[in-house]
Amino acid sequence: MKTLVVYYSRTGHTRTAGEALAKELACDAEEIVDTANRSGPLGWVLSGKQASGKALTRLQPLKKDLSQYDLVIVGTPVWAGTISTPVRTFLVENKDRLKKVAFFVTMGGRGDAPTLQGMEEACGKRPEATLALKTGDIKKGAYAEELKEFAGKMRSTLS
Repeated sequence: MKTLVVYYSRTGHTRTAGEALAKELACDAEEIVDTANRSGPLGWVLSGKQASGKALTRLQPLKKDLSQYDLVIVGTPVWAGTISTPVRTFLVENKDRLKKVAFFVTMGGRGDAPTLQGMEEACGKRPEATLALKTGDIKKGAYAEELKEFAGKMRSTLS
């Protein structure tokens, strides 16, 4: 079965985790690209406000064809205790093309449960597995065991 890791990353932490997960699973990866400028302090404020309001944004088209994948693992940073706006948009726009999903989140503090629940609601699919990583652990490189355990769950899902 084919797997794709797709993620959005404003600061690079979710990208680091997503690329490491794709490497661990030896699968494809693609970054969600938002057309909005979210850089700097104003981008941070705008991002939190839009996320808490469940706003959608405009994304650049994906290069990968989602219908070719049996499992899509979706990663998002936690913004204002919920899904990032680009990932919410991705899930809403592509829910009918996702066969099976799994989710991972990166967060500075807490907020994984509401974010994971919001991801499930946005795409209308129950995840095969979930993973929550602290950005502090990502910065220190102290997340490998959690990532390997999650990858193991993905392998057993695909068997």
